[in-house]
Order: sequence, then C-alpha cells, then structure tokens
Amino acid sequence: MEEPLRDSRTIAVQLRDRIADLIRDEGLRPGDRLPTEAQLTQRFKISRPALREALKLLEQDDVINVEHGRGRFVSALTAVQVDRPITVFESVTDMVRHYGYSTVNKVVSISEETPDTRVAESLRLAPGDRVIRIERIRLHQDEPILYCIDYMPRSLIAGRLYDIDWSGSLMQLMEEYGNRPRMSAASVSAVLLPVEVVDRHGLKDFGPALLITETCFNAAGAPVNYALDYHRGSHFSFSMVRK
Repeated sequence: MEEPLRDSRTIAVQLRDRIADLIRDEGLRPGDRLPTEAQLTQRFKISRPALREALKLLEQDDVINVEHGRGRFVSALTAVQVDRPITVFESVTDMVRHYGYSTVNKVVSISEETPDTRVAESLRLAPGDRVIRIERIRLHQDEPILYCIDYMPRSLIAGRLYDIDWSGSLMQLMEEYGNRPRMSAASVSAVLLPVEVVDRHGLKDFGPALLITETCFNAAGAPVNYALDYHRGSHFSFSMVRK
C-alpha cells in the first residue's frame, strides 16, 4: 500500500515524483501506457484535480505523452536518465534538499523600495509600484552555499514586512497569500559574486557561482517573483536533456 503524501512539498510535486518512481519501479518502457486516472487516484488516495496537476508536470518534464482519446504513455525521453534536470520547476528549498543539504536561511535584509527598470519590466509593474526586496544567504553547516535576492510586488503581500517570517520557503509563503509560483522563465550563467556582496558579507571563499536569474509566474500567468540565485559552484551542478 502506498504511504500518504505528506511532506513540505506541494501534493502535486510529491505525486509527480511518486508516479515517476512507479514508472521506474514497474519497468514501464517508452510507449507503455500509464495506469488510468481512476487507477492512480485509488492507488495514491488522491483527488483527481491534484492527480491531473501532477500528470501535467510529468508532461511538461517530457516523462509522459498524452494521446487524446487513447491515454497517457511513457515518453521516449525516459530512456535518457537525467537526475533532477534543470528544467524541473521547484523551490530552492526542495532543490537543496535533493542535493542532501540541510540549510538555514540567514535573512540579511528586507526592504520596500522602488524597483529598477530590469525588475519593473520583469514583474510588469506600473509606474509608482513598489517591490519587496529580500536578501538571504543559505548556510549548510554554517557554510554559505547560496546567495539569493528576491523581488516581489508589494501589492501581493499584505501587512507589515517585519511581522512576516522570511526565513522559510518563499514559495510556501506566497501560496499563503494566494500567489504560489507555478512556472518560470530562467537563464543560467557562470559568474562571480559582486565585489560589494563579497566584502559586505565576508564571502571571499564563495568562489565561482552558477547564477540562475528567473521570473516566476502564478497559475494565471502573472509574474509574482523575480529572483537572482547564486549557487556556489563547488556545491551544485545541473543536468539537462538536449533534444
């Protein structure tokens, strides 16, 4: 019997991973038909809307193909074994957990400010709109492995900034306010931390970083977060499938 889905990830993400495990554990091959929705809802004791969201994630990841009128089938790309491809959309919290890191978020600064042109355009803000800027360092065993700057439209978060706990998952926090990110447009580049960041926070040993710059969108397609995440190069690597 399958165990209940219960951890800090969303139900859809948990279920996506369980179905991917099912495909692997039962030896399903490219072209094999996936169990029906009725069979999967019964197996995982889950609602059909949550199941369909998980199946949509698997389709986006090219794990399954949908043939209308026939069902869902295992994709040919499952023959290419890539663990946690960079195209998977997930929170930074889930990502670092996958790498085996147990991190603590050090909140460096929180402010409400006028965005620069880059941030305003990425978040599609009107003139005069304000943003929340959150600067954080993620530590694993007191060692910095991620430096992150996030921007969110001020209008999305009600209340005083200093009454909010910013040390947890921003994705979960935004879900509480009805704007959980569901997808993103991102770019990756190899960089060094800005000199002023290194000097201000004592990060001279951080070394080269993989910078993921991304704009995250809610289910309605509205941008809700613009993020700059500097992943310490000695601690992270990312995989992808080229097709």
